[in-house]
Amino acid sequence: MIAILFVCFFVLLFLGLPIAFTLGGSSLLAIALGSDMDLAIVAQRIFSGSSGFTLMAIPFFVLAGNLMSSGGISRRLINFCNVMLGHVSGGLAMVAVVACGFFAAISGSSAATAAAIGAIIIPEMLTHRYDRNFAAATVASSAELGVIIPPSIGLIMYGVAAEQSIGDLFKAGLLPGVFICVTLMAAAHFMAKKQGFVPSEKSTGKQKLAALRKALLALFMPVMILGSIYGGLCTATEAAVLAVVYGFVVGVFVYKEIQWKDLPKILLDSCLTAATVLVIIGCSNIFGWVLAKQSVPQLVANAFLSISGSKYVFLLLVNVLLLLVGMFCEAGAAMVILAPLLAPVAAGLGIDLVHFGIIMMANLAVGMVTPPVGVNLYVVCDSAKVKIEGMMRYLLVFFAVLILDLLVITFVPQLSLLLPHLLA
Repeated sequence: MIAILFVCFFVLLFLGLPIAFTLGGSSLLAIALGSDMDLAIVAQRIFSGSSGFTLMAIPFFVLAGNLMSSGGISRRLINFCNVMLGHVSGGLAMVAVVACGFFAAISGSSAATAAAIGAIIIPEMLTHRYDRNFAAATVASSAELGVIIPPSIGLIMYGVAAEQSIGDLFKAGLLPGVFICVTLMAAAHFMAKKQGFVPSEKSTGKQKLAALRKALLALFMPVMILGSIYGGLCTATEAAVLAVVYGFVVGVFVYKEIQWKDLPKILLDSCLTAATVLVIIGCSNIFGWVLAKQSVPQLVANAFLSISGSKYVFLLLVNVLLLLVGMFCEAGAAMVILAPLLAPVAAGLGIDLVHFGIIMMANLAVGMVTPPVGVNLYVVCDSAKVKIEGMMRYLLVFFAVLILDLLVITFVPQLSLLLPHLLA
């Protein structure tokens, strides 16, 4: 049954089927050809895997992100960051990183962050004579913060797959996300300074105050989302609903940049994105069920432990595995497939599963900026009108920084676990 499962999985993947149909199809064929079980189990598992209360946070966060993007939030965030940092060497590149961090705390999606921020900041960088490939590489690398800084759709998927608290994962993701943001800002600053890109004029105190006033409602949104979760006032799902209501009111009635005629398209785009994620989760549930039925998690655990019983060796091997998987598999799908396999091994070695979730997410986030499946790369290529090969000399620098960040996040667990312990 396992042989049929993996042969069918790789054949369907090679044929170019979407990952959800690859997971579901290979599971269906494995059950049909390798067992005498009733095929109704496939439908039951797919439905149960995508119908949990926690998963309701995903469509709401997607909708909140789309409302923010359409409602002028991203433009005001970028303007505020530019007023504060634009006069520094490489200031606009640093603005791109910070803006991605702020938008990540709203959308929970890497691709959405790349699209929303890239469409505004890249043209602005080009007017200041920044290299087109550098601008695209900066946004693509920074947009990975969308799945690390909470709220993160990827962390929700890990929490469901590994049966961990979404609230604790959101607390754990904040400091690593800020740490990555700072290191990317430093890399962007030094590269821009070396290339001699032109900074903006320094803003006056009056201009800074005006930009802050315009961006205040935008800046308050991540505070509201994370504060309500960290303070124990509501769950991640309830915070997602609050984010939708807030985004709707601000976009329609305050900023007035969302017209009533725009709402059907915003809702349709949100439904399509959320449905794609939930179908992947549902199909991965039956795939994981087949694996568990055939004791594959135990086989994986034995394979890792046969190499070494050290948790540090295990973490190094996991980092290498996830970086390779992230290059060829969409992060959400990789998370729901691998988390049930790797989390039990990590727990057996005494690794905190909340910390392990951040390690997995940070690794798979790097896959979003590595060919051939780097989603962020294709998003910014469209915005900046560049090719991936043109960005490579800048991407390699950002990639090196992200690898160093991964090592710190992996081997300094306090960075991830400080907030969950303080706010317990």
